[in-house]
Amino acid sequence: MQSVIAAKPEPFALDPVRAALIIIDMQRDFLEPGGFGETLGNDVSLLQSAVGPCQAVLVAARAMGMLVVHTREGHKPDLSDAPPAKIARGAPSKRIGDPGPMGRILIQGEAGHDIVSALYPIAGEIVIDKPGKGAFYATELSALLKDKSIDNLLVCGVTTEVCVNTTVREANDRGYRCLVMADACASYFPEFHEMGLKMIAAQGGIFGWSANPPMAGAGTGPSFDRLRMRSHL
Repeated sequence: MQSVIAAKPEPFALDPVRAALIIIDMQRDFLEPGGFGETLGNDVSLLQSAVGPCQAVLVAARAMGMLVVHTREGHKPDLSDAPPAKIARGAPSKRIGDPGPMGRILIQGEAGHDIVSALYPIAGEIVIDKPGKGAFYATELSALLKDKSIDNLLVCGVTTEVCVNTTVREANDRGYRCLVMADACASYFPEFHEMGLKMIAAQGGIFGWSANPPMAGAGTGPSFDRLRMRSHL
């Protein structure tokens, strides 16, 4: 059964069987005090606005049996997959690999690298560990989606202008139709969030579509009716 979502620049037709929900980098290192986001001087509380909407989308996707993929940005303990130029950009305080309140910053296996409890994966959901901003770079994501005949992606997470935007652009170049769940994304810079969404849907949807999931705190229903879809029989 195909559904239609009210979106920009135009309604988005979705076949849930051929779709996957990609939740980008909802990690403690980005969302909680003491993590990498805060060490860069950011107000990490600004990312909390995405948690409730992400929960609503996740509950709906699980109820429909949709493929769910969680991503985590981070590096091997020996930093062999972390370019020196990336590590150097950690100034003015702690950098990737340095010890922090939740373990070594952005290092796989450390507490800070893991996903926040409100969105924690359940059995059967896929977790992609990525060394870059985009979810396709140096990961198995492309092969996984191809194997499952997925050609539509619902994307949410943080941050809107960096890892979400990069993933959508990578996916667009690979032929995927991408719908960004706007209120289920967030940035340390509200103006970047706004412009990041505009870039995706501009020029007739040059990189994809954007739509709003349910408002945080509005509850989570059993189907994508909560995502303002209209079913087409």
